[in-house]
Amino acid sequence: MVSLFHFVICFNMIFTVNLSCGPRMSLCQPQCKTAWRRVGKVSCLPRVQQRDVNTAIMELLVMAYALKTNCAKNIIGVIPYFPYSKQCKMRKRGSIVCKLLASMLAKAGLTHIITMDLHQKEIQGFFSFPVDNLRASPFLLQYIQEEIPDYRNAIIVAKSPSAAKRAQSYAERLRLGLAVMHGEAQCSESDMADGRHSPPPLSSGRTTSGHPGLELPYTGRHQAPFPGIELPIMMAKEKPPITVVGDVGGRIAIIVDDIIDDVEDFVAAAEILKERGAYKIYIMATHGLLSAEAPRLIEESAIDEVVVTNTVPHEVQKLQCPKIKTVDVSMILAEAIRRIHNGESMAYLFRNITVDD
Repeated sequence: MVSLFHFVICFNMIFTVNLSCGPRMSLCQPQCKTAWRRVGKVSCLPRVQQRDVNTAIMELLVMAYALKTNCAKNIIGVIPYFPYSKQCKMRKRGSIVCKLLASMLAKAGLTHIITMDLHQKEIQGFFSFPVDNLRASPFLLQYIQEEIPDYRNAIIVAKSPSAAKRAQSYAERLRLGLAVMHGEAQCSESDMADGRHSPPPLSSGRTTSGHPGLELPYTGRHQAPFPGIELPIMMAKEKPPITVVGDVGGRIAIIVDDIIDDVEDFVAAAEILKERGAYKIYIMATHGLLSAEAPRLIEESAIDEVVVTNTVPHEVQKLQCPKIKTVDVSMILAEAIRRIHNGESMAYLFRNITVDD
């Protein structure tokens, strides 16, 4: 009977979970069991507390594998914010953690994922099963039109050139102007030093072997991989002074992005916009992680309001900072679940959605 139904496992607890993950054993190992009544219905156990992301991932994998071993036909994961989505590309000698997580979910037995605003659209290619990447832009655009007074006098701002496409999409839908900031310090998107140097620095006069029997001399400047070959030294990037391309004087500045985690860049951008004449500053983002000292920094900054969706629980941060506002997106996630369960088309949820949203 279990194989006739779709099972939905929800991440970050926007919905109740159709599977009970029972008390943990020693070493924090979760015990997972399924239970169903009458026509194959599964008992529900909502979990609303905010948890460590790695613990939540492990519980998700255990629950999915429990359903797989009980011959479930379809296992659908609802993951409004896909964790580790920023680690979706190779940086120096790092790893693509997002690809690893996608492989783990597939191996655990998931057959479908519903998520929202992936950090990069190409992440969908990491999965071997369907992924519905829903958009929060219609809800955020509605908030701008209904909750921001005199929004016609606003201008959409991209915090960095990489966010220009998203900002342009918002500006075109609202029929507003566009400004782009350039020169600010990059954080997670930059090629930060990872502490590993290959090859390691060598003392003068020292030699090393790249192949048995092949001695490579040390040149004093940099190591040559083969005799007679010298690699050019990459010059370090220098950030230009922060500049704003576009006129924000006497306007409402609305900075749009997909994730707001460490807010130092947003605070610095708000200060520059204030200096350029913007009299109100809003930040619109889909996923409000707001980690560490983010609420305090927002409260002390020139930012007037931070608007995020409820893909990630942030009730504690809202108590610490009244500037944080929440937009509910549970409606579109619930409709996606209903359509998948009934075998209906998902195209309706993507109408008028552009690639850059």
